[in-house]
Amino acid sequence: MLRIEVPGDSQRYCDGISRRSFVQVGVAGMASVGLGDVLRAKALSNAKRTDNDTAVLLIWLDGGPGHMDMYDMKPDAPREYRGLWRPIPTNVPGMQVTELFPRQAKIADKFSIVRSFHHDQGDHFTGAHLMLTGRGGVSGADNKGRFPSVGSIATMVTGPRQTGIPPYIGVPICSSVGRRPGYFAGNFLGSQYDAFEVGGDPNNENFRVSNVSLPSGLTVDRLEDRRGLHERLDQLQRNVDASGIFNTLDAFDRTAYDLVVGSAARKAFDITSEDERIRDLYGRHTWGQSTLLARRLVEAGSTFVTVHFGGWDHHWNLEGGMNNYLPKVDAAVSALFIDLEQRGILEKTLVIVCGEFSRTPRMNNGHDGQGTPGRDHWGRSMFVLFGGGGVKGGRLIGSTDRLGEAPKDHPLGMGDFHATIYDFLGVDPSVAFLDHSGRPVHAVQQGAPIQELF
Repeated sequence: MLRIEVPGDSQRYCDGISRRSFVQVGVAGMASVGLGDVLRAKALSNAKRTDNDTAVLLIWLDGGPGHMDMYDMKPDAPREYRGLWRPIPTNVPGMQVTELFPRQAKIADKFSIVRSFHHDQGDHFTGAHLMLTGRGGVSGADNKGRFPSVGSIATMVTGPRQTGIPPYIGVPICSSVGRRPGYFAGNFLGSQYDAFEVGGDPNNENFRVSNVSLPSGLTVDRLEDRRGLHERLDQLQRNVDASGIFNTLDAFDRTAYDLVVGSAARKAFDITSEDERIRDLYGRHTWGQSTLLARRLVEAGSTFVTVHFGGWDHHWNLEGGMNNYLPKVDAAVSALFIDLEQRGILEKTLVIVCGEFSRTPRMNNGHDGQGTPGRDHWGRSMFVLFGGGGVKGGRLIGSTDRLGEAPKDHPLGMGDFHATIYDFLGVDPSVAFLDHSGRPVHAVQQGAPIQELF
């Protein structure tokens, strides 16, 4: 098979496959999975595909962001619940956000908040697996991913929207609770359905995605020669192959080849070509520039792009952490909605902001001297922000009780979250896939699209 070596250190992931580049994940990586995986990939490649050009951009707040300090504030609750910051009004009557979100307050008519999500789990791994795969069965004691991520399933079914652009991308990485790609992975669907990770820091002056460049000493002409040789040698095997396995392998060859030789990916990843005023709007920090790069990738034709904002596990020193993080979130999220709308792609891009769970409504004492007060793990009530993609902005869907401890009305779960994403992308949520034991597993176990959003 065609293999393009990319020099340098490689990141080794939880499944043991070294992902030096998308080329090796998609092409050479196929050689390291079993024949059963190849056959399964072949079978799944015939699943229903869609021809629309919708996309999802998921901003993942890894570690658990607290609803009481962001989008579901309780100013009338006792002090130990209501927290340290006051709510401010938005441009939508009756809708408030934290005072650390002044820019989002001005454009709240462009997004809606679901305040009644819950999965009732306080374990990071369980919560992340539930949010990203829709399934349980994972804990801190046994945290290996067991099911494919929503991004893996969605892009496996839709296929690529645009030649030369990976359909599923993580900026700069795909990580959940320190596992990489963790619960963003294809898992039993196969590593070929993992996201392509950009790597690096898009805020760095010399940021460059090496995975879309030819290694030193390899020219496009040489690559064409190697590709031609590969095709001729492979034909010898194809002549005696009655199962069609190699048709699937060819698809990965073509994707790898288009990514490296084509110009689409290089242009999309070149954030330095972006207008300086737009870069300033998103914020000159890793989160802001990662979000801008995600917008560029969606615009170029990627179907599912995730952006990693890590470090939300504020058991103590909540004040310092949120004073640092929330203005960055405010800049990135507000700029994203403004930018998508100005470019005319807001309606076909579903923006989501969430994490694996929330934080306890009642603040702690800093865990007996480990730091100033914070909030612990809480899965009984949590928020998810939705915008773009036909979402009617300025809506508050569901609510929590007086102390923010549990849904008061319209409780929603992970199946509803995933069904909403699949419905928007044109993926049938009842589609099923075979796991390693040969049993069918449906994309959504139980749930329905959240109609109130639309």
